[in-house]
Amino acid sequence: MKKIFILTGEPSGDKLASTVITKLQQSHSDIEYLSVGGSHLNKLGIKSIYDLKEITYIGFTSVIINLFKIRNKINETVKKIIEFNPDILFSVDSPDFTLRVAEKVKSINPNIKTIHYVAPQVWVWREGRVKNFKKFLDHVLLLFNFEKKYFDKENIKNTFVGHPLLENKKNVKTNLSNIINENKKIISLFAGSRTSETNILLPILIDFIKLMNEKFNEYDFVFHATNQNKDLIKNEIKKNNFSNVEVISDENIKTQILSNSTFAVAKSGTVSLEICNLKIPSIIIYKMNFINFLIVKFLVKTKYANIINIINQKEIIPELIQKECNAKEIFRSVVYFLKNPDLMKKQINEVNNTLDEIKSKTSSSMEASLILQKYLS
Repeated sequence: MKKIFILTGEPSGDKLASTVITKLQQSHSDIEYLSVGGSHLNKLGIKSIYDLKEITYIGFTSVIINLFKIRNKINETVKKIIEFNPDILFSVDSPDFTLRVAEKVKSINPNIKTIHYVAPQVWVWREGRVKNFKKFLDHVLLLFNFEKKYFDKENIKNTFVGHPLLENKKNVKTNLSNIINENKKIISLFAGSRTSETNILLPILIDFIKLMNEKFNEYDFVFHATNQNKDLIKNEIKKNNFSNVEVISDENIKTQILSNSTFAVAKSGTVSLEICNLKIPSIIIYKMNFINFLIVKFLVKTKYANIINIINQKEIIPELIQKECNAKEIFRSVVYFLKNPDLMKKQINEVNNTLDEIKSKTSSSMEASLILQKYLS
């Protein structure tokens, strides 16, 4: 029996990995899996060797503080992979963790094929890393076609597969009457998948809701949470006695809620593509501690945080970063859009034009699963 070890480092990677493995399971039922994964892979019946929370760190300072822990986790993970002896190590995103593991695994057992999904953003910072990848990666799966030139330059096998979050999924319709008030418009809120992100952004979004409720009475607010941070958000909502705020963690319901939303306020990251794909106008927010911000500012080459803005080299989706990421600025931006429907239409049109350029011609998860199949045969 062929074996695949799936290596993720955070909830978004777990979700991406699950879209590919779902396709692979449809055509190959005879593969044994083991993982470092979360709830999405678990739903596919794939066991994780430990809880994903144990390695989900964010920011340079938290990485430094947890350096000893991270090093131990890398070594523990490498040991388990070598023991499992897979045909393929399928690593997904979180390069500071997954690629360190992949490099060590390859040095111990060169026969294990290493396929990495979601290329490290060398176009944002540390382009020189690509040279080192050649030593231990057999294949890189790219989400964006403009990334090819960086890997072609070093003769690293790569395939543009597109982004799975841009695929049109068939969702099971659920009765949402207990969540959606027919007389209200929905504003979807995304405070981040990591607890450390949520801890920073949640108080800001709570204050934003308060400002909205002072001025309007026609909006309901829905937080899109991960299983690991839903209780944290629910507790904050209870403390504030909101009657028009809900928290959802079910993936199918999330998509339906987002589809029915008037607007979205989202943490910078992959979720923005889901919002764009569903044609929902939005703004992007992000905040980190000051030391991390200085380090990022020094290292990062791009002017923008959001991929749509990076591709277009202009701000199509407004970004409220650091000191601009506060309740008053979010309130001003959201209200400005809500009062200008033409502005929302303009954003959706510009976003759609960009998405057409970065979508896979078939299905990105299918393309990625086909590459895995090639290495299994």
